[in-house]
Amino acid sequence: MPRRNQGPRLRWLEKRSCYYIVWSKDGRSRERSTGTTDREVAENALAEFLHERQRKSGPRDPTQVLITDTLADYATERGALTQAPDRIGYALIPLSEYFEGSVVSNITPEMCLAYGRWRERAAGTIRRELGVLRAALNHAHREGRITRVVTVALPERPEPKERWLKRHEVAALLRAALSEPKVRLYLPLFILIALRTGSRKEAILSLRWAQVDLDNARINFNQVGRKRTKKRRTHIPIPSKLLPHLRRARMRGSDIGYVINRDGKRLGDIKKGFAAACERAALSDVSPHTLRHTCATWLMQNGVDKFDACGFLGMTLETLERTYAHHHPDHLKSAAEAF
Repeated sequence: MPRRNQGPRLRWLEKRSCYYIVWSKDGRSRERSTGTTDREVAENALAEFLHERQRKSGPRDPTQVLITDTLADYATERGALTQAPDRIGYALIPLSEYFEGSVVSNITPEMCLAYGRWRERAAGTIRRELGVLRAALNHAHREGRITRVVTVALPERPEPKERWLKRHEVAALLRAALSEPKVRLYLPLFILIALRTGSRKEAILSLRWAQVDLDNARINFNQVGRKRTKKRRTHIPIPSKLLPHLRRARMRGSDIGYVINRDGKRLGDIKKGFAAACERAALSDVSPHTLRHTCATWLMQNGVDKFDACGFLGMTLETLERTYAHHHPDHLKSAAEAF
């Protein structure tokens, strides 16, 4: 009677002084070196070998696929191609810890709720992290690794923040940014661009001078070759109050350099410098995204047409109506006067 195939396993080969992965295929013995004498490292190599074999074996039922393997595949294959790879990386840490050892079929609405309780974070954070899990499962299904998609229950979308800055608060923030020598060459300009265009932080930090047409007063936040996403970037006229600041800054930059830069190099982030300026200005609950809220709010308060505001901000009419329309002087005015 032929010997039962035990599947891939580790074996110490004395003559080679190394751990090997050994298995049988088509009645013949196969082996692969792990390149190590450390048992723990060899076990990791075996786990990776088994994972790779499973990926090539075709679609499998969710009862046979580990959630952590699905997350690892998504991070490796799609993480760097997304618009915010850092956010995916941050989400993978708690997701992998919580779902360690669980298979995809274990995911239920109750398990998603339990994750939120275990995580002890704001609903927006839980929703974003579980959204990464949902994207990983969808990716596994598209790649033919699982036979069906398992539903991930997300928390309700949190209410949008109402925080926006009044003009005296903006003045205090600019004074605070100018008072710090380490950031005074780029932080005030970042604040002015965000405030006058309503663009998101990443769009401003990645903006190059080649995208800014000072002669025709146009600014294009879309980089050449950038994949279009739901977070639309705009191509708009440069507001007259922003134009002179950009002209002065252009004299310090290069043709292809970044508009917001430190010693000519792109800034990775602006959170710390911005938070320090807010602290000096005695402003609470303010982040760089608050400047986008402020721009949208000021447009509505000044009675700008909603469709024009949507085009300028790169925002859907639904979002504008839900979050900012109540600031418009004509909001529901005809209904109120009907009485």
